[in-house]
Amino acid sequence: MTVIAARRYRDGVAVEDLTLPCAHRGALVPGEFVWIGLFEPDETELETVGACFGLHPLAMEDASRPGQLPKVEQYGDQLFLILRTAQLEDAHIAYGETSIFLGPGFIVTVRQGSPRAHNELRTRLESTRQTLTHGPDYVLHSIMDFIVDGYFPIVETLEEQALAAEATADDRFLDHATIRRIFAIRREVVRFQRIMGVTSDVVARLVNHPMPNIDTDMIPYFRDVQDHVRRAEYRLSGLREILTSVAETSSLLEQRRQGDITRQLAAWAAILAVPTAVAGIYGMNFRFMPELEWRYGYFAVLALMGTVCGYLYWRFRRSGWL
Repeated sequence: MTVIAARRYRDGVAVEDLTLPCAHRGALVPGEFVWIGLFEPDETELETVGACFGLHPLAMEDASRPGQLPKVEQYGDQLFLILRTAQLEDAHIAYGETSIFLGPGFIVTVRQGSPRAHNELRTRLESTRQTLTHGPDYVLHSIMDFIVDGYFPIVETLEEQALAAEATADDRFLDHATIRRIFAIRREVVRFQRIMGVTSDVVARLVNHPMPNIDTDMIPYFRDVQDHVRRAEYRLSGLREILTSVAETSSLLEQRRQGDITRQLAAWAAILAVPTAVAGIYGMNFRFMPELEWRYGYFAVLALMGTVCGYLYWRFRRSGWL
């Protein structure tokens, strides 16, 4: 069975490592609770744990199917939550899922696709006895805080990439690869915002509505998690605006460059039109044309074309077209 850890706690101290399947729930005394961590269990293993703690079948079905959106559901005296974990892999955010079953005297976590194990969190909580004396609802808060805090390194990395792209856009035109990179980051930010928004709703329900197995003195702790989610949402909104600004700036610079090129082409076309017109007129090979017999006609026409072209070049340079 894919059990990362299964322990019984009494007054904030780990007193026993459990072996599943278990029948320890009914033997709990006041001040005791059980914390079981599972990693990608199959349906049979999850049903075994579910039978031990009386988990609701619908909740177990959701826990065994990755890709669920964050949510919180109440099944009798039990609470079921789904949270999405995130990890940045190159330009892609890989999402995992953590399902949490909270009941009288127990908490069961099921991780799917998340490389961030809860061993470090469990060790930290066990090293501070007074934290676990709050019971499994404090463990729930700690896990939620652990998952939400994992969002900030991703946001910071994306912010650095966006700011670097913004600085590049101010100095020079963005190449095709950079533009594709910006839009790829923007897609990831939009998807991340969607996950964050639903997560904020889940935490808000825990803060604003009475929930089973969550004491009222834990509400400030969940409110702190809510504040972290809102800060991440705020930074993502700012990041999205930066990426939009970079794309718009690049588009405006490209339009300006095209406008400059168009003006230059128009100016050179106007300058070249003068000798083309004159040469075209004198190239019609009519017998009776003015100055055909003039000795200095060729040089006069060249001088006229050069003078007019030079004047046009000077005017276009003065107006900024060349």
